Amino acid sequence: MGMESWWSKFISVCSFILLLLNATHCFSPVQSQALGQVDECSALLQFKESFAIKKSVSADPLAYPKVSFWTREGDGNRSNCCSWDGVECDEDFGHVVGLNLSSSCLYGSINSSNSLFRLVHLQRLDLSDNHFNFSQIPSRFGHDLSSLTYLNLSNSLFSGQIPSEISKLSKLSTLDLSFNGQKFVDDSFPLILTKGNLRSLVQNLTNIKKLHLSGVDIYSTVPDILVNASSLTSLQLDICGLYGEFPIGIFHLPNLEVLDVNGQLVSEYSLSWIASLTNLYSLSLWATKFRGKFPSFVANLTQLSLLELGGNEITGQIPSWLMNLTQLTTLNLGGNNLSGAIPRSLFQLQNLEILDLSSNSLSGQVEFDQFSQPKKLKNLRLAYKKLSLQIITNLSATVPQLESLDLTSCNLTEFPEFLKYQSELRFLRLSDNNIQGQIPKWVWNATRETLLFLKLSSNFLTGFDQNPINLPWQNLYHLDLRTNMLQGSLPIPPQSIINYMVGSNYYSGEISPSFCNLNHLHILDLSNNSLSGMLPQCLGNSSALEILMLMNNSFHGSIPQICPVANSLKMVDLSYNQLQGKVPRSMANCTRLEFLNLGNNHMRDIFPSWLGALPALQFLSLRSNGFHGMIGKYATNHDFPKLCIIDLSDNGFSGVLPSNYLENWNSMKSVDESQQTYFLVISTADNNSAKYSYGFAYPYSITTFAKGVELKFIWTPYLLRFIDFSSNRFEGEIPAGVIGNLRGLLFLNLSNNALTGLIPSSLWNLTALESLDLSRNQLSGRIPGNLAQLTFLEYFNVSYNHLWGPIPLGQQFGTFLEDSYQGNSGLCGKPLSKKCDSSISLPPSIFEEDEDSRFQIALDWKRQPRGTRGRRGHRN
Repeated sequence: MGMESWWSKFISVCSFILLLLNATHCFSPVQSQALGQVDECSALLQFKESFAIKKSVSADPLAYPKVSFWTREGDGNRSNCCSWDGVECDEDFGHVVGLNLSSSCLYGSINSSNSLFRLVHLQRLDLSDNHFNFSQIPSRFGHDLSSLTYLNLSNSLFSGQIPSEISKLSKLSTLDLSFNGQKFVDDSFPLILTKGNLRSLVQNLTNIKKLHLSGVDIYSTVPDILVNASSLTSLQLDICGLYGEFPIGIFHLPNLEVLDVNGQLVSEYSLSWIASLTNLYSLSLWATKFRGKFPSFVANLTQLSLLELGGNEITGQIPSWLMNLTQLTTLNLGGNNLSGAIPRSLFQLQNLEILDLSSNSLSGQVEFDQFSQPKKLKNLRLAYKKLSLQIITNLSATVPQLESLDLTSCNLTEFPEFLKYQSELRFLRLSDNNIQGQIPKWVWNATRETLLFLKLSSNFLTGFDQNPINLPWQNLYHLDLRTNMLQGSLPIPPQSIINYMVGSNYYSGEISPSFCNLNHLHILDLSNNSLSGMLPQCLGNSSALEILMLMNNSFHGSIPQICPVANSLKMVDLSYNQLQGKVPRSMANCTRLEFLNLGNNHMRDIFPSWLGALPALQFLSLRSNGFHGMIGKYATNHDFPKLCIIDLSDNGFSGVLPSNYLENWNSMKSVDESQQTYFLVISTADNNSAKYSYGFAYPYSITTFAKGVELKFIWTPYLLRFIDFSSNRFEGEIPAGVIGNLRGLLFLNLSNNALTGLIPSSLWNLTALESLDLSRNQLSGRIPGNLAQLTFLEYFNVSYNHLWGPIPLGQQFGTFLEDSYQGNSGLCGKPLSKKCDSSISLPPSIFEEDEDSRFQIALDWKRQPRGTRGRRGHRN
């Protein structure tokens, strides 16, 4: 019985084990694989639903929304997501291991609860070229996606501190966080990596081969730990705020093939060690402040396929030995001081695809057919040269099919005929030449389907051949025809257009409602034309529009309801028209608005104090309209928190100066000496158009009456600060305690009002002041002697008041003429002919104690007066 009982139990146990094995076989791996895939597919669909689709947010012209093709199948619970666009699964278990959503037009934020972090088997993730709305990179990347070997979040507008948890991704071989935030627009929302985190990042990522942090705000010295990253094959650290010398050890990394340190300080001594990087095939040293002769160490880098030395101060001639770098496909020498002729040997580089020789001092005659010798040439830039470019008429057969051509400022007088045969051209720049007449039809026939970018500004063009109503280029996204002689009605661009700039021409007629249907439009510049009629009511409805420039036309009627809902508008300039009515209250929704110019119209309204709630508004001009009444504060949260410039001149405002606003304008209370730069464009009283330079940011044009004349400026945010309340009916005293705190002011104009009382001695605190105009008021008393401390003061006018006593002595006051003081019968002393009686005490000198300020005044002789060194950045 014992043996039978044992055997029976054995049989039962075996049967149970077989049953378990069979049950396990029924669910694994197929059923568990299916269950896992269903969850991952569901996570992908939730990820898709967390974003809006906006084609305009991806920079790649060929971008498309890959997630639009993701859909559930069958009963709605099962999806074969492995076949979806951008999704990669492993063959064994069906897990999602790869996700490539680069240039997928995604707009929205990624937070820590995003379904992306349920894809725990991900090994490769590419979310580059999207818009993640300045959200921070969640720390869960490091916690939940630990299998990642490839992570690319570049060009996707993340912001804030890079989480330290990223360093836990120990399997990473590629990390690309480059060019996020808006670092190249206005220094806001940068992606930040502290020095300590950079060190731990390099220490922990022991398998890293490609480290790309270009544009990340690191702002530290280059950590020595980088020299130990022996597995690195690609290092890109351009424009990171790194300072100090690059450790020489970096130039000894044995496997380094790509080195990109654009915009960083690299000494000539350090550069000499690059010659030891014999595996290097890509070297980018753009804007590294290198100066001197062409670096000879380059001759040793015979494997180079990419060489970028642009934006430096390299002098002398282009060396002929460059022909020995036979692998070169990209050669960028633009923006240096190279001189002499282009060596013929350069054209023997048969693998050359990209050649940039722009913005140098190269001279001599160049026959364009020489550029036909590199048969693979696709991108050619010869802009801004002293070259005499010889283009023969029968060149068409030999010029290779180019994708990009830049002949800006090359003294062209007509369209090069070889363009007739360039059927693959995508980018064409012919601006700043002397091309006259019409744009020939053969230019657009050849490029109808391919052209994406066209810049023909600053020529003498009069129109398009056959005057088409609709522009012929089907995929064009950038059109710049500014500063020509174009006439007739505005040509309608294709739906693909992003930037439409035709300012400073002779276009006439009304704006077609078709412009309201351009859903991807970012920039609309119709300024300085002869356009008329009423503005289309739909014009400000676009969610993508950022720049709206309609100034100096003849538009009439009321302003449309701009921003009926929140949108992307940053700049609105409707000045110098005949617009009427009130400021539309819908503009309270323009939460990203930085610049608003409604000056020189026929508007009648009270002060729109509700604009003070706009968090980004920096510039406000209502000058030369019919605004009236007292400037009252609307509410406690309407303080214009970032206002730098306000121009209310030539209106009917009354009452006392708005000290309740002045005391809260914090952006005017400080000045950054390192950023006191602006460009004075025109110093006349006409309405000539300002010239714009197009780049990452669209510069703002400012016209103001300061320094005794009408001035026009090109201004970028946070650089200029001024107040102009002139030619109104303000009365009462100048609020001394408040006005003296606005230390960042460059211009202050309170002229032509009915102000009374004394000139506040607290104005001495405005140490950056360049122009002070208090003329044509009813001010009395003396001119405070401590104003002589304003060593940057170029213009001073207190004429036609009731001032008396001696004019202060010293520094800038020795440069002001008699008309600065006329109309004050009680004033005496130089430059007036009236001498001061001995009974009239002189004002305190600049070294004596000022009774009002109650501290010793001492002049800083190290700071040179602006009035003696000319205007910085002056453009002829």
